[in-house]
Amino acid sequence: MSRIGKMPIVLPAGVEVKVDDANIVSVSKGKTTLMQKVDPDLEVVIEDGEMKVNRPTEQKRHKAMHGLYRSLLANMVHGVSEGYVKELELEGVGYRASNTGNLLELALGYSHPVLFYIPDELKLETKMEKGKRPYIRIEGADKQLVGQIAAKIRSFRKPEPYKGKGIRYMGEELRRKAGKTGK
Repeated sequence: MSRIGKMPIVLPAGVEVKVDDANIVSVSKGKTTLMQKVDPDLEVVIEDGEMKVNRPTEQKRHKAMHGLYRSLLANMVHGVSEGYVKELELEGVGYRASNTGNLLELALGYSHPVLFYIPDELKLETKMEKGKRPYIRIEGADKQLVGQIAAKIRSFRKPEPYKGKGIRYMGEELRRKAGKTGK
């Protein structure tokens, strides 16, 4: 049996979970609501403040779906109760980040500024302090969306291995390479 799939998901106080006839699970707390369509073969059961995902057979496909949907539902519960955060830092001379609402403006050494609009479900914060690297903080309830937006921002200028310039995740370690050696 799937070790991940058989674990129950504990529902924190204030989190409401609803399962409709089309096997669409909606998890909500306050104004935040996330929805996920679950495979029709799987059954989502809510009892005693816990949510479980049950599978009908031991087929390979059902085993794979069992762990997948349990993880997706657990991420939804964690997202509406606590949320997810990704932090990025910019390293390079003249690299800057600023935001106006959800519009992110980056100066990354190109001839033009890079403008990127963050979806309304996410909160964006940028900081530029003297003596520290500029940093970007993305916060939201949907783990997939937070990770996707952070990866997209990082792709504008990936960290390069020689000087280490670029956008990296906070605390990310780079493998540095030695450059050409002179005579």
